[in-house]
Amino acid sequence: MKFISIVVPVYNEEENIEFFYQEVCKHMEPLPYKFELLFVDDGSSDATPLLLEKISQQDSRVRGLIMARNYGHQLALTCGLDHADGDGVITMDGDMQHPPEMLPVLLAKWEEGFEVVQTIRISTEGVSWFKSVTSGLFYKLINAMSKVHIQEGGSDFRLLDKAVVQSFRRYKERARFIRGMIGAIGYRQALVEFVAPKRFAGTSKFSLRKMMHFALDGITAYSKLPLRFAFFMGLLFALISFAVTMHVVYIKLFTLEAVPGWATISASILFLGGLQLLGLGIIGEYVGRIFEEVKQRPLYLLRVELKQQQKE
Repeated sequence: MKFISIVVPVYNEEENIEFFYQEVCKHMEPLPYKFELLFVDDGSSDATPLLLEKISQQDSRVRGLIMARNYGHQLALTCGLDHADGDGVITMDGDMQHPPEMLPVLLAKWEEGFEVVQTIRISTEGVSWFKSVTSGLFYKLINAMSKVHIQEGGSDFRLLDKAVVQSFRRYKERARFIRGMIGAIGYRQALVEFVAPKRFAGTSKFSLRKMMHFALDGITAYSKLPLRFAFFMGLLFALISFAVTMHVVYIKLFTLEAVPGWATISASILFLGGLQLLGLGIIGEYVGRIFEEVKQRPLYLLRVELKQQQKE
């Protein structure tokens, strides 16, 4: 009988854990698979770790990995994938926006021979127009800049074959954009569409600041275009500056009129200075990522692993 690992990163989800656990069991138990629920607690400050300890003691199919601090959603997912032992591994969020009733659909596609079964979120109930618009713009931007295509509406709700998980573990970069990494790995992929319901309880922990960091990681991890943009902009304005300089020299040497445009000169200097700072900022983002990579620190640390104690 095939064994399925379900990896669930959680952060301050005490209101959702037990209901999510019950729903997953309800949809997995009728299927012809053994399965485990692998919760990865990303440094929660509420009662989430206590609830995971309680559930793991009651059900041997449940394990809890408690991270030493909050590392972020992508590293929590990585931790779960590193510890998953299943023939197939499903990653999903624990707030019920990744519907457990979709699990049989993903497994059916896997049985058809697809090594990656990726869900595509058509829409999300109750999501703001701002998040919908910015999400769409992000995917259009990154696909225009990157050689690796990232499916618009893609989520971290997917099934990976064991072979794909083993390939994923060979990727060691710190700034992780897993949607791009899975796209770069390849393998045979199937797409499954779904409508994400509202959260069962609580509020989203994915703030605007985290969204911006996530987008920046995705762009800098899979595109050098910002660096080229800074280079070509610098080249363009260097040529413009040279032309303006030649014009000023001509006026000074061959006419009786001196250039009175102090305001224009000041504005030009400020504009070019701002452009240089923009270029340095873009370069700094990439240099900062090089700095993080060369330190070779562990991606994450675990404080404790929760599982049912074996009876003697």
